[in-house]
Amino acid sequence: MSNYELLDFKIMGDARGSLIALEENHNVPFDVKRVYYIFGTKADVRRGKHAHKNLRQLAICVAGSCKFLLDNGKEKVHLELNSPTQGLLIEGVMWREMYDFSDDCVLMVLADNYYSEDDYIRNYEDFLKEAHHDS
Repeated sequence: MSNYELLDFKIMGDARGSLIALEENHNVPFDVKRVYYIFGTKADVRRGKHAHKNLRQLAICVAGSCKFLLDNGKEKVHLELNSPTQGLLIEGVMWREMYDFSDDCVLMVLADNYYSEDDYIRNYEDFLKEAHHDS
């Protein structure tokens, strides 16, 4: 499954603490048009439950942890994000669900385009048709 990649970020810091800089077209491999973050999610709630037709995203768990289900229509993989030093790059037509949020989870997402409802595939059967059409 090649529609995702885990990216490790370079940690800067000294005795005072650590810092990670996110720079478009450097360690974020696209132009950043939108940034949002998810927090206060209840433990038994699943978020996402959609795919995008044409959007690149980089998800970073800046605090706490959560798990991802990624599904390209042929394979499924489960990943955990639990470090602010790592990001999950998601590209192409990929169904995603986020779950098992820790109480302190803050999941930040950078996207290469502005919000557009037309880009979403919210029905799993429609996603499967789109995913098989792209392959």
